[in-house]
Amino acid sequence: MNIIQIFERFPNQDACIAHLEKARWGDEPHCPYCGSLNTARGTDKARPHRHHCYECKTSFSVTVGTIFHRTHLPLQKWFLAVTLMLNAKKGLSALQLSRDLEVNKNTAWRITMKIREAMTQADQRPMLTGIVEMDETYIGGKPRKGTKGDGEDGTHKRGRGTKKAPVVGAIERGGRVTAKATQKDKLKGKNLRAFVRERIDTDASELMTDEYTAYKGMEKVLPHSVIKHSTWYVDGDIHTNTIGGFWAFLKRGMFGQFHSVSRRHSQRYVDEFCYRYNLRNADPLAAFDFTINRGLKVAK
Repeated sequence: MNIIQIFERFPNQDACIAHLEKARWGDEPHCPYCGSLNTARGTDKARPHRHHCYECKTSFSVTVGTIFHRTHLPLQKWFLAVTLMLNAKKGLSALQLSRDLEVNKNTAWRITMKIREAMTQADQRPMLTGIVEMDETYIGGKPRKGTKGDGEDGTHKRGRGTKKAPVVGAIERGGRVTAKATQKDKLKGKNLRAFVRERIDTDASELMTDEYTAYKGMEKVLPHSVIKHSTWYVDGDIHTNTIGGFWAFLKRGMFGQFHSVSRRHSQRYVDEFCYRYNLRNADPLAAFDFTINRGLKVAK
Protein backbone atom coordinates (compact mmCIF):
# COMPACT_ATOMS: atom_id res chain seq x y z
CA MET A 1 0.00 0.00 0.00
CA ASN A 2 1.05 3.58 -0.62
CA ILE A 3 -0.61 6.90 0.14
CA ILE A 4 -2.20 7.12 -3.34
CA GLN A 5 -3.84 3.73 -2.83
CA ILE A 6 -5.06 4.81 0.62
CA PHE A 7 -6.80 7.86 -0.85
CA GLU A 8 -8.34 5.73 -3.61
CA ARG A 9 -9.49 2.91 -1.34
CA PHE A 10 -10.60 5.09 1.58
CA PRO A 11 -11.69 8.46 0.15
CA ASN A 12 -13.67 9.54 3.24
CA GLN A 13 -14.59 8.70 6.83
CA ASP A 14 -17.55 6.57 5.78
CA ALA A 15 -15.30 4.26 3.73
CA CYS A 16 -12.89 3.90 6.65
CA ILE A 17 -15.70 3.08 9.10
CA ALA A 18 -17.18 0.55 6.69
CA HIS A 19 -13.80 -1.17 6.35
CA LEU A 20 -13.34 -1.39 10.12
CA GLU A 21 -16.87 -2.73 10.66
CA LYS A 22 -16.38 -5.41 8.01
CA ALA A 23 -13.00 -6.40 9.41
CA ARG A 24 -14.15 -6.50 13.05
CA TRP A 25 -17.72 -7.77 12.81
CA GLY A 26 -18.30 -9.11 9.34
CA ASP A 27 -22.09 -9.01 8.89
CA GLU A 28 -22.94 -9.34 12.61
CA PRO A 29 -22.20 -6.25 14.71
CA HIS A 30 -21.84 -7.14 18.38
CA CYS A 31 -21.53 -5.05 21.49
CA PRO A 32 -17.89 -4.62 22.60
CA TYR A 33 -19.05 -4.20 26.20
CA CYS A 34 -21.25 -7.27 26.75
CA GLY A 35 -20.76 -9.24 23.52
CA SER A 36 -24.45 -9.27 22.63
CA LEU A 37 -25.61 -9.55 19.03
CA ASN A 38 -28.89 -7.87 19.94
CA THR A 39 -27.84 -4.53 18.48
CA ALA A 40 -29.00 -2.03 15.88
CA ARG A 41 -27.54 0.98 14.16
CA GLY A 42 -28.51 4.22 15.87
CA THR A 43 -30.93 6.70 14.35
CA ASP A 44 -29.06 9.87 15.30
CA LYS A 45 -28.20 11.50 11.98
CA ALA A 46 -25.46 13.52 13.68
CA ARG A 47 -23.72 10.24 14.66
CA PRO A 48 -24.61 7.77 11.91
CA HIS A 49 -21.89 5.29 12.83
CA ARG A 50 -23.09 4.66 16.38
CA HIS A 51 -24.82 1.39 17.33
CA HIS A 52 -27.13 0.62 20.23
CA CYS A 53 -27.06 -2.53 22.38
CA TYR A 54 -30.45 -3.65 23.70
CA GLU A 55 -28.87 -5.88 26.35
CA CYS A 56 -26.63 -3.44 28.25
CA LYS A 57 -28.41 -0.30 26.95
CA THR A 58 -25.12 1.18 25.71
CA SER A 59 -24.26 2.95 22.48
CA PHE A 60 -20.97 2.13 20.80
CA SER A 61 -18.97 2.42 17.61
CA VAL A 62 -16.58 0.06 15.88
CA THR A 63 -13.56 1.83 17.38
CA VAL A 64 -14.39 0.97 21.02
CA GLY A 65 -11.58 -1.04 22.62
CA THR A 66 -9.24 -0.61 19.65
CA ILE A 67 -6.22 1.58 18.94
CA PHE A 68 -8.66 4.06 17.34
CA HIS A 69 -10.80 4.45 20.47
CA ARG A 70 -11.71 8.04 21.38
CA THR A 71 -9.78 9.49 18.46
CA HIS A 72 -10.87 12.88 17.12
CA LEU A 73 -8.79 12.55 13.95
CA PRO A 74 -10.24 11.37 10.65
CA LEU A 75 -9.59 7.64 10.28
CA GLN A 76 -8.07 8.31 6.87
CA LYS A 77 -5.14 9.95 8.66
CA TRP A 78 -4.76 6.87 10.86
CA PHE A 79 -4.71 4.64 7.77
CA LEU A 80 -2.11 6.91 6.20
CA ALA A 81 -0.01 6.69 9.37
CA VAL A 82 -0.15 2.87 9.29
CA THR A 83 0.99 2.88 5.67
CA LEU A 84 3.81 5.34 6.29
CA MET A 85 5.11 3.33 9.26
CA LEU A 86 4.98 0.04 7.36
CA ASN A 87 6.82 1.57 4.39
CA ALA A 88 9.52 3.29 6.49
CA LYS A 89 12.20 0.60 6.70
CA LYS A 90 14.29 2.62 9.13
CA GLY A 91 11.32 3.87 11.14
CA LEU A 92 9.25 7.04 11.09
CA SER A 93 9.74 9.79 13.66
CA ALA A 94 6.79 11.57 15.27
CA LEU A 95 8.07 14.89 13.92
CA GLN A 96 8.08 13.56 10.37
CA LEU A 97 4.60 12.10 10.78
CA SER A 98 3.33 15.39 12.22
CA ARG A 99 4.49 17.12 9.03
CA ASP A 100 3.02 14.43 6.78
CA LEU A 101 -0.40 14.43 8.45
CA GLU A 102 -0.48 18.11 9.42
CA VAL A 103 -1.03 17.39 13.12
CA ASN A 104 0.97 18.53 16.15
CA LYS A 105 3.89 16.42 17.30
CA ASN A 106 2.14 15.18 20.46
CA THR A 107 -0.75 13.86 18.40
CA ALA A 108 1.67 12.26 15.95
CA TRP A 109 3.58 10.61 18.82
CA ARG A 110 0.36 9.18 20.26
CA ILE A 111 -0.61 7.80 16.84
CA THR A 112 2.76 6.08 16.41
CA MET A 113 2.63 4.57 19.89
CA LYS A 114 -0.89 3.26 19.31
CA ILE A 115 0.17 1.68 16.03
CA ARG A 116 3.18 0.15 17.80
CA GLU A 117 0.68 -1.31 20.25
CA ALA A 118 -0.80 -3.20 17.30
CA MET A 119 2.70 -4.33 16.32
CA THR A 120 3.54 -5.79 19.73
CA GLN A 121 4.99 -9.30 19.99
CA ALA A 122 3.26 -9.97 23.30
CA ASP A 123 0.01 -11.46 21.98
CA GLN A 124 1.18 -13.13 18.77
CA ARG A 125 4.66 -14.56 18.79
CA PRO A 126 5.06 -17.93 17.01
CA MET A 127 7.89 -20.09 18.31
CA LEU A 128 11.04 -20.01 16.20
CA THR A 129 12.22 -23.26 14.60
CA GLY A 130 15.09 -24.60 12.48
CA ILE A 131 18.52 -23.02 12.69
CA VAL A 132 18.17 -20.11 15.10
CA GLU A 133 20.81 -17.48 15.78
CA MET A 134 20.84 -15.67 19.11
CA ASP A 135 22.77 -12.60 20.20
CA GLU A 136 22.51 -9.42 22.22
CA THR A 137 23.15 -5.80 21.31
CA TYR A 138 23.00 -2.36 22.91
CA ILE A 139 20.99 0.62 21.73
CA GLY A 140 21.06 4.26 22.76
CA GLY A 141 22.86 6.35 20.15
CA LYS A 142 26.34 7.82 20.16
CA PRO A 143 27.68 9.76 23.18
CA ARG A 144 27.61 13.52 22.88
CA LYS A 145 30.87 15.10 21.87
CA GLY A 146 32.87 16.24 24.87
CA THR A 147 31.07 14.06 27.43
CA LYS A 148 33.21 11.94 29.74
CA GLY A 149 32.81 8.18 29.82
CA ASP A 150 33.51 5.53 32.42
CA GLY A 151 36.47 3.97 30.67
CA GLU A 152 40.15 4.67 31.04
CA ASP A 153 41.10 8.28 30.27
CA GLY A 154 37.40 9.18 30.20
CA THR A 155 36.63 7.10 27.12
CA HIS A 156 33.21 5.58 26.52
CA LYS A 157 33.10 1.82 26.94
CA ARG A 158 31.80 -0.27 24.07
CA GLY A 159 30.14 -3.66 23.83
CA ARG A 160 29.08 -5.22 27.12
CA GLY A 161 30.75 -2.44 29.11
CA THR A 162 28.49 0.28 27.72
CA LYS A 163 25.72 2.11 29.55
CA LYS A 164 23.36 1.65 26.60
CA ALA A 165 20.16 -0.40 26.89
CA PRO A 166 20.62 -4.11 26.11
CA VAL A 167 18.39 -6.04 23.72
CA VAL A 168 18.50 -9.82 23.34
CA GLY A 169 17.15 -11.43 20.20
CA ALA A 170 16.83 -14.61 18.16
CA ILE A 171 16.25 -15.10 14.45
CA GLU A 172 15.49 -18.00 12.14
CA ARG A 173 17.73 -18.40 9.12
CA GLY A 174 15.64 -16.82 6.37
CA GLY A 175 12.65 -16.43 8.69
CA ARG A 176 11.28 -14.48 11.61
CA VAL A 177 12.93 -12.54 14.38
CA THR A 178 12.02 -11.89 17.99
CA ALA A 179 13.72 -9.54 20.43
CA LYS A 180 13.38 -8.31 23.98
CA ALA A 181 14.58 -5.09 25.59
CA THR A 182 16.08 -6.04 28.93
CA GLN A 183 18.55 -4.95 31.62
CA LYS A 184 22.25 -5.70 31.96
CA ASP A 185 21.70 -7.77 35.11
CA LYS A 186 19.22 -9.90 33.11
CA LEU A 187 21.86 -11.13 30.65
CA LYS A 188 22.87 -14.08 32.80
CA GLY A 189 22.69 -17.70 31.74
CA LYS A 190 19.41 -18.45 33.52
CA ASN A 191 17.75 -15.42 31.91
CA LEU A 192 18.94 -16.28 28.41
CA ARG A 193 17.83 -19.91 28.82
CA ALA A 194 14.41 -18.66 29.94
CA PHE A 195 14.26 -16.48 26.80
CA VAL A 196 15.08 -19.52 24.66
CA ARG A 197 12.37 -21.67 26.28
CA GLU A 198 9.84 -18.87 25.86
CA ARG A 199 10.49 -18.07 22.20
CA ILE A 200 12.19 -21.04 20.52
CA ASP A 201 10.80 -24.53 19.88
CA THR A 202 13.60 -26.42 21.59
CA ASP A 203 12.49 -29.76 20.07
CA ALA A 204 12.73 -28.47 16.49
CA SER A 205 15.64 -26.02 16.58
CA GLU A 206 19.42 -25.75 16.66
CA LEU A 207 20.93 -22.67 18.32
CA MET A 208 23.92 -20.65 17.08
CA THR A 209 25.61 -18.12 19.39
CA ASP A 210 28.95 -16.44 19.96
CA GLU A 211 31.26 -17.38 22.83
CA TYR A 212 29.65 -15.14 25.47
CA THR A 213 29.92 -17.05 28.76
CA ALA A 214 26.22 -16.65 29.57
CA TYR A 215 25.43 -19.02 26.69
CA LYS A 216 27.25 -21.88 28.41
CA GLY A 217 24.81 -24.60 29.33
CA MET A 218 22.48 -23.95 26.38
CA GLU A 219 23.16 -27.51 25.21
CA LYS A 220 21.01 -28.65 28.15
CA VAL A 221 18.04 -26.93 26.52
CA LEU A 222 18.60 -27.61 22.78
CA PRO A 223 21.43 -28.42 20.34
CA HIS A 224 23.93 -25.56 20.56
CA SER A 225 26.86 -24.50 18.36
CA VAL A 226 29.31 -21.69 19.15
CA ILE A 227 31.22 -19.43 16.77
CA LYS A 228 34.33 -17.95 18.36
CA HIS A 229 34.54 -14.38 17.10
CA SER A 230 38.01 -14.05 18.58
CA THR A 231 39.14 -16.50 15.88
CA TRP A 232 36.67 -16.19 12.97
CA TYR A 233 33.14 -15.10 12.14
CA VAL A 234 32.00 -18.00 9.96
CA ASP A 235 32.75 -21.69 10.32
CA GLY A 236 30.71 -23.55 7.73
CA ASP A 237 27.06 -23.15 8.75
CA ILE A 238 27.98 -21.83 12.17
CA HIS A 239 27.68 -18.04 12.36
CA THR A 240 25.53 -15.24 13.76
CA ASN A 241 25.61 -12.99 10.70
CA THR A 242 21.83 -13.05 10.23
CA ILE A 243 21.06 -11.64 13.67
CA GLY A 244 23.96 -9.23 13.18
CA GLY A 245 22.24 -7.91 10.06
CA PHE A 246 19.02 -7.36 11.99
CA TRP A 247 20.91 -5.48 14.72
CA ALA A 248 22.35 -3.17 12.07
CA PHE A 249 18.82 -2.60 10.73
CA LEU A 250 17.57 -1.81 14.26
CA LYS A 251 20.44 0.50 15.17
CA ARG A 252 20.19 2.52 11.94
CA GLY A 253 16.59 3.26 12.77
CA MET A 254 17.15 3.98 16.44
CA PHE A 255 20.05 6.35 15.86
CA GLY A 256 19.10 7.77 12.46
CA GLN A 257 15.38 8.37 12.97
CA PHE A 258 14.49 8.47 16.64
CA HIS A 259 17.78 9.82 18.10
CA SER A 260 16.51 9.28 21.66
CA VAL A 261 14.30 6.46 22.97
CA SER A 262 13.45 6.16 26.65
CA ARG A 263 13.96 2.76 28.24
CA ARG A 264 10.33 2.84 29.30
CA HIS A 265 9.21 2.64 25.66
CA SER A 266 12.16 0.77 24.15
CA GLN A 267 10.25 -2.52 23.84
CA ARG A 268 7.60 -0.83 21.68
CA TYR A 269 10.27 0.36 19.25
CA VAL A 270 12.00 -3.03 19.22
CA ASP A 271 8.64 -4.69 18.50
CA GLU A 272 8.08 -2.31 15.58
CA PHE A 273 11.34 -3.29 13.91
CA CYS A 274 10.69 -6.99 14.50
CA TYR A 275 7.17 -6.63 13.09
CA ARG A 276 8.33 -4.84 9.96
CA TYR A 277 11.18 -7.34 9.44
CA ASN A 278 8.82 -10.30 9.78
CA LEU A 279 6.50 -8.79 7.13
CA ARG A 280 9.34 -7.92 4.74
CA ASN A 281 8.18 -10.45 2.12
CA ALA A 282 4.43 -9.95 2.62
CA ASP A 283 2.16 -8.35 0.05
CA PRO A 284 1.84 -4.64 1.02
CA LEU A 285 -1.97 -4.77 0.94
CA ALA A 286 -1.99 -7.89 3.12
CA ALA A 287 0.46 -6.27 5.54
CA PHE A 288 -1.77 -3.19 5.81
CA ASP A 289 -4.93 -5.24 6.42
CA PHE A 290 -3.13 -7.44 8.94
CA THR A 291 -1.96 -4.37 10.88
CA ILE A 292 -5.43 -2.84 10.88
CA ASN A 293 -6.87 -6.14 12.12
CA ARG A 294 -4.32 -6.26 14.90
CA GLY A 295 -5.29 -2.72 15.83
CA LEU A 296 -8.88 -3.98 16.03
CA LYS A 297 -7.62 -7.01 18.01
CA VAL A 298 -9.11 -9.49 15.56
CA ALA A 299 -5.95 -10.68 13.76
CA LYS A 300 -5.28 -14.41 13.79
